Amino acid sequence: MIPNIIPDPEPGEELRKFGLMRKNYLKENNLQVYESLVANGTLFQEMVKVDEAADRIKEQVLPQLLKDAGVTEELKQKDQLKWVLNHMPKSDDQHLDVMSLPNVAKARSFHGSFPQYSITPLAQLDGMAQYLGLAGVYVKDESYRFGLNAFKVLGGSFAMARYIAGEMGRDVSEMNYDYLTSEAFRKEFGQATFFTATDGNHGRGVAWAANKLGQKSVVHMPKGSSKSRFDNIAKEGAKVTIEEVNYDDCVRMAAAEAAQTEHGVIVQDTAWDGYEEIPSWIMQGYGTMANEAADQLRQCSVNRPTHVFVQAGVGSLAGAVVGYFANLFPNDPPKFVVMEAEAADCLYQGALANDGKPRIVTGDLKTIMAGLACGEPNTISWDILRNHVSAFISCPDWVSAKGMRMLSSPVKGDPRVVSGESGAVGMGVLDAIMCDDTYKELRDALELDRHSRVLMFSTEGNTDPEKYRRVVWGGEYPTDDTPQKPC
Repeated sequence: MIPNIIPDPEPGEELRKFGLMRKNYLKENNLQVYESLVANGTLFQEMVKVDEAADRIKEQVLPQLLKDAGVTEELKQKDQLKWVLNHMPKSDDQHLDVMSLPNVAKARSFHGSFPQYSITPLAQLDGMAQYLGLAGVYVKDESYRFGLNAFKVLGGSFAMARYIAGEMGRDVSEMNYDYLTSEAFRKEFGQATFFTATDGNHGRGVAWAANKLGQKSVVHMPKGSSKSRFDNIAKEGAKVTIEEVNYDDCVRMAAAEAAQTEHGVIVQDTAWDGYEEIPSWIMQGYGTMANEAADQLRQCSVNRPTHVFVQAGVGSLAGAVVGYFANLFPNDPPKFVVMEAEAADCLYQGALANDGKPRIVTGDLKTIMAGLACGEPNTISWDILRNHVSAFISCPDWVSAKGMRMLSSPVKGDPRVVSGESGAVGMGVLDAIMCDDTYKELRDALELDRHSRVLMFSTEGNTDPEKYRRVVWGGEYPTDDTPQKPC
C-alpha cells in the first residue's frame, strides 16, 4: 500500500524564521528525517514547535541583551532608514562630461598598464535575488583590487598620472606604468610629494601608487582611525599621522601643507571652489570599476541594470558611477540610489532641503562606515547626483552590519563576498527595502520588483579585520527583529 505523503492541512499561521531554517536544514542535510516527517504529515507541526521554542528562548534572553546594549523602544523607532525621493531642480548638467566614455577609457587603459592589474569579480547572487523577489543581484567585489582590499587606488593613481602628464605638457595616454617607473621619467620629471587625508582606503591607494611610481606621499587620518589601516598605509612608505580632528579638517590640514611644500600636491576627492580638477580626475579613475562592471554584466546577458545602488562619503564614487552609467545609457538610464552613513548624510540633507544646494554635516561623524564619514560634499559630484539620482538614503550602522553578514553567509549556491563596513551598506539597504513593508512606498517608487536587476559595489573587503570579525562573527549591531522573507 502506498503511504499518503501529503501533509495534513496546515493551520492558518505561517512558519517563521527558525522553523523555516530548521525545515531547510533537514531538507538539505538530513533528508531521511525530512521525508519521514512529510510522510507522517507532521512536518509543519514539528517546525511550529521549533518556532515556539525559539520564542521562549528569545523571551528569556533578549530583554537582558537589549538592556546590556542600551537598546530602548525609543531608539528602535528612531533607528530606521531615512529616505527622500529626488525632486530637486535640475542644473545645466555641465559636469556630466567629466565621466564621458572617452575619459573613462583613458583611465582604464592607464590602470591596465600596471602589472598588478586584473579585473575584479562581479558576484552574481541568483539565490539572493530569488530570496528578495528580484530578477538579479550583482555585486562588484573590490576586495581584490591591486591586492589592496579596496577600490580607492583607482582614483588616486589616475589623478597622479594626469597631474604628472599636465606638468610635462603631455597627454595622460602617454603615462603608462613602464614609462612612469623608468629612469628616463625620473630624470625628466623628478619627484613630487602627494598629500592626502583619509579614513584608510584612499590614503593607502595614494601611498601605494606613489611608492610604485617613485614619488613621495604624506597621509593624515582623522581621530578614531584604526591601527590596522594606519599600519597598511605606513607599509607603503608614506609619512602618516592620526590627528585629533575629523576627516574634513584633515583635508584642510593636508591642503595647507601641500601649499607650503615645494612640488607638493594635494590628491583629494573632495572638490571645492578653486579645487576641482584633481577631484574630477579621481572620479575618472573610479570609472574603471564601473566600466568593468558594465562589461561583466553583458557577459551575464544583462545589457543594462535596471537599478544601481552606490554608497557615498563626499560623493565622488557615487558621482563617478552615476555619471558613467548616465553617459552609457543616455536615453534609458538605470534608476540610481545613493546611500550614506546617518552620521554624515550631507547628500541626503541636500536632497531633503530640495533647493539644489549642497549641505554640510559637522561633528565627529562617528559611524562604523569609516569610509563614508565625510560631511562636506564634492561639488562636482553633487551636480551630477542632483540631476540623475532617484533617491537618497541615510543609513544607521545596523544596515551595514546586516549587509556584511548577508554577503559573508550567502544563500546556498551564491558566491561569498567579504565586504567591510563601507562596502556592504547596499546589501543591507536592498534587504530592508524588499523585506520590510515600512519601506513599501520607497520600493514602489523605485519600481523594485521581480523584473529588477540591481547592481551594487562592495568597495572594500575586511580592511579592519578586527572590526569585521566583531560584526560578522560576534554579532555587533544585531538585527534580530528585522523582517525576513519566507525561504
